[in-house]
Amino acid sequence: MAARNALLKYLRVNATALPQLQSPTGGLSQLIRRHFSDEARGSFLEKSEVTDRVLNVVKKFEKVDPSKVTPTAHFQKDLGLDSLDTVDIVMALEEEFCFEIPDNDADKIQSLDLAVDFIASHPQAK
Repeated sequence: MAARNALLKYLRVNATALPQLQSPTGGLSQLIRRHFSDEARGSFLEKSEVTDRVLNVVKKFEKVDPSKVTPTAHFQKDLGLDSLDTVDIVMALEEEFCFEIPDNDADKIQSLDLAVDFIASHPQAK
């Protein structure tokens, strides 16, 4: 994960301003309620949807032969990826599902089925 942290150190994220709220009381409370309501309910993505999206992300990775991508493929053993490639895939999955995977969990994701299980069970995945 040291490589991931070194890579993240050089990435820049463009910040965007929140849209202007018309009413200082109603608008802000509606924005907060809408933002946190899905997390409060604990909504999870369907596992089949997660599987399809994970497979698509991995198939688009330049160092992967799409014909070798299966729901149970191991990143190193089956797809021939090294640890840096695995970090790149985890980062692509973070982008696809709009949430950050903690480093200790990212280190454990070594296959597509582990990625699917983790993402499908995470309430912040979108």
